[in-house]
Amino acid sequence: MSTVVVGSANLDLVYRVDRIPSPGETVLARSADAVAGGKGNNQAVAAARAGAAVTFVVALGSDTAGDRLAAEARATGATVLDRRVDAPTGTALITVDPAGENSIVVDSGANALLTGLRPDEREALAAADVLLLQLETPLETVVEAATQARAAGALVVLNAAPVRDLPAELLERVDILVVNEHEAALLAPETVTPGEAAAALAADGRSVVLTLGGAGCLVVPFGAEPVSVPAHRVAVVDTTGAGDTFCGAFAAELDRAGGRTAIKSDRSASLAAAARFATAAAALSVQRPGAVPSIPTLEEIRAFVADRS
Repeated sequence: MSTVVVGSANLDLVYRVDRIPSPGETVLARSADAVAGGKGNNQAVAAARAGAAVTFVVALGSDTAGDRLAAEARATGATVLDRRVDAPTGTALITVDPAGENSIVVDSGANALLTGLRPDEREALAAADVLLLQLETPLETVVEAATQARAAGALVVLNAAPVRDLPAELLERVDILVVNEHEAALLAPETVTPGEAAAALAADGRSVVLTLGGAGCLVVPFGAEPVSVPAHRVAVVDTTGAGDTFCGAFAAELDRAGGRTAIKSDRSASLAAAARFATAAAALSVQRPGAVPSIPTLEEIRAFVADRS
């Protein structure tokens, strides 16, 4: 089985503050750190640590940050197809308050140059069982990757973040759309509640997973009744990367279950099972600081689930 992640990688500059500053306000940080991040990188690491055989397609700068991010991703066992480009590696400025809430500003850098799939990247997509995508890289690349993988029979999962208008040519190639409440509302503006938005987006054979933070998630399989998956109650330290941890673990569990074959046999049960696994992974991640540093291993997730059963 094989999970391919096409996406971004950033060096996260994390500042812990007493409160996230308001416009025009300066606050003093209690501590600062530089850690691996970026939605694609976070999700690739999460899938690898959750037991998937991962190939990560990414653009990095020819700099020390790029070297560090590639090395740390490879340390998880992932195969990293890192094209080095004439731009600095992406960065993110993150402020985190004592409740674990955050504010993030991203400079895309090299991520903006992930365009035009190379032969080795196409080869990886042709062999994928699951493709996991986000929206921190050029939209044309997201569409191209989805097209290649879907034609080869892979299960295509799109985390529509950061949210933007999604062209029909992309949506028609997506099997599972993962969105939070804010993203769902923007993608389905004619709806009133998050549940209505998720139901509206679950169309044309596409299923939706609506993440709800501390309330868990709502799985809306195409053509079946929604399934509510509750969250685990834990002490929150930092929510940075929790959604990415969910997505990576979700993809890994779907891959382990058989990818497209699994959702064809019983879409509702397979999606709900993967969402429960991913919810446990996210619950572990919010108890630790940072994005990549907080992502749990398969053994940790299984032990947590067993302890909560």
